[in-house]
Amino acid sequence: MESEVRSYCTGDTEAVLDLTGDVASFVAGRGDGLVHVFVPHATAGLAILETGAGSDDDLLAALGDLLPADGRWRHRHGSPGHGRSHVMPAIVAPYASVPVLDGRLALGTWQSICLVDLNVDNADRDVRFSFLQG
Repeated sequence: MESEVRSYCTGDTEAVLDLTGDVASFVAGRGDGLVHVFVPHATAGLAILETGAGSDDDLLAALGDLLPADGRWRHRHGSPGHGRSHVMPAIVAPYASVPVLDGRLALGTWQSICLVDLNVDNADRDVRFSFLQG
């Protein structure tokens, strides 16, 4: 297995960050296999969705409806509603796997691999890319 960690800054607002180009460059020339993307943080996740047409904002809005940033959370350090960031990875998993065919991601036409981060208290995120040869 080949693996590397890349670092990203998501800023101080909720974010959906498209990682597709970076994942595609990681697998380029590697042949057939599987790429596994993993975010080793308790407050971030990965989603495969369409970006740039509003779906990324829709996802943040839906998570805001499901997990409001208010005082209901028992996990209470950090900014108001920070506890919801610790619940989010149960809904938006911290991993995604995508087939790789001839060194290219086998995603659908409108699919992108995205880092989802509701945690406005930590802008620095590491993401591990791992390639399993097929």
